[in-house]
Amino acid sequence: MVARLVIAAPSSGAGKTTVATGLMAAFAGRGLAVSPHKVGPDYIDPGYHALATGRPGRNLDAFMCGTNLVAPLFAHGARGCDLAVVEGVMGLYDGAADQGELASTAQVAKLLRAPVVLVVDASSQSRSVAALVHGFASWDPQVRIGGVILNKVATDRHEHLLREALGESGVPVLGVLRRAPAVSTPSRHLGLVPVAERRAQAVDAVRAQAEQVRQGCDLDALLALARSAPPLHAEPWSAEAALLRAGAAEPAAGARPVVAVAGGAAFTFSYAEHAELLAAAGAEVVAFDPLRDEKLPEGTRGLVVGGGFPEVYAPELSANASLRDAVSALARSGAPVAAECAGLLYLARSLDGRPMCGVLDADARMSERLTLGYRDAVAVSDSPVAAAGTRLRGHEFHRTVIEPGAGANPAWGLRQPERRVEGFVRGGVHASYVHTHWAAVPQTARRFVGHCRP
Repeated sequence: MVARLVIAAPSSGAGKTTVATGLMAAFAGRGLAVSPHKVGPDYIDPGYHALATGRPGRNLDAFMCGTNLVAPLFAHGARGCDLAVVEGVMGLYDGAADQGELASTAQVAKLLRAPVVLVVDASSQSRSVAALVHGFASWDPQVRIGGVILNKVATDRHEHLLREALGESGVPVLGVLRRAPAVSTPSRHLGLVPVAERRAQAVDAVRAQAEQVRQGCDLDALLALARSAPPLHAEPWSAEAALLRAGAAEPAAGARPVVAVAGGAAFTFSYAEHAELLAAAGAEVVAFDPLRDEKLPEGTRGLVVGGGFPEVYAPELSANASLRDAVSALARSGAPVAAECAGLLYLARSLDGRPMCGVLDADARMSERLTLGYRDAVAVSDSPVAAAGTRLRGHEFHRTVIEPGAGANPAWGLRQPERRVEGFVRGGVHASYVHTHWAAVPQTARRFVGHCRP
C-alpha cells in the first residue's frame, strides 16, 4: 500500500496548505509519484495540490461520501503512486457541527491508518508549544502524531527555545519553517484565490513553498514516517463498479452523448469523480470555458456547471452573449442541466445587475452574509439529477443570495441548520447552491446521462 502522511494543525491558519503543498512539490521534485488529497469539501486547495504533483487533487469527505468510502476513494487516487499527502481541514479534531468526530482530519487519519504531522504556528509562543503538542498527541490514542513542523519561526534563538521545549514531549521535530512572504497565497471573500485565476503566480508560489520545505524539513524522516503506515486493506473505488453496486442500468448502446462541463477561471470547482462517473455512465465529457468559448461543444446534449467565482467575472460572462444564448436555448430544449452554486448564479437572469443566461426567473447579488456548512438534503422535485425523495448530503459555501421568481419548483429540502427548501427545478434544469459529491450517489450520473439521450 502507498506510503502516506496526513498534514494537520491545531487550528485553521497555521499553514497546513503551505506545508502540504510544499511537501507534495518537494517530493515530486525528488522523482516520486505523489498523490494529493484534501480532507473536507474544499475545492481551492486541491488546485494547488494538482499544480505541485501533476495529478488531480482529490477530496476525502466523510460527511458527504460516508466513512465507508474514504479509504476506497483514497486508494483510487493513490493507485500507482509512491507517496500520498493528505491535507487536513480546520483543526485536527474539528469536524461537522454537532456530529462528534465526523468529517474531521482525525477521523480520516484513523480511517486511512495514516501517521499525522502537526503543523504548529509558533509565532507567539515558546515553551507552551510542548503543552500544545502533548495535548493534541494524547487526546485520542488512535491518532498517531508522528512529528511536528514548526511554522512561522522568527529567529535561531526562537527555534532553540521551541526545540528545547519539545525535547521531552516524545514528538520529534521534523521541520522548522521561517516566516516567508514569498510562499503566501492571496485570499478573498471565500478563501484562497484559485490556481486557474493566477497560474503564473501560483507556479512561483508552489516553487517557493517546495524550496522552503526542502530547506526547513527533514524529508528523509518524513518519508520514513509515511512508509511506516501499516497496510490499508481497501479496494480502490472505481466509477464502473460504483454504478454496478448502485444498481444503475448499463449504458445504452450507440453514440455517447456529449456532456459539456464548464471550467476555466470562473468555474474552477468540480470533483474529479464526477467526470469519471459521467464517462462510466456512457457520456463523452467535454470541457469548455464560458469566459472564452462563444458556443457549447459540438453536439452537446447535457450541461454541468459547477462551482467557482462568477461574481468575480460577471462582466466577462455577461459580455459573452452568444454563449449565454446557447445555454438558454439548450435549457429551453429540455436537455438536462445540472448547476451547483456558481452554476446557479450563471443560469440566473442577472448577477449584480449584469445579464446572465436567463434560464431561471431569478436575480442574484453579492451579500455580506457568509452561508457555510454541511447539509442533509432530500430531493423535493423530480429532475435529471435526482428522483423526488432521494436523500444525500452536501455542502453550502457562498456570499451571494438569489431572489427567486416564478415558474420553478424547489430542488432540495434541507434539514440543517434550519428546515427550508432551496434551489430550482424547471424542465430539465436542476440548479442549487448545494454542492454534492456523486461518489456517494453514483446513480446520479446514470440518471443524468440517460436524460441526455433522445
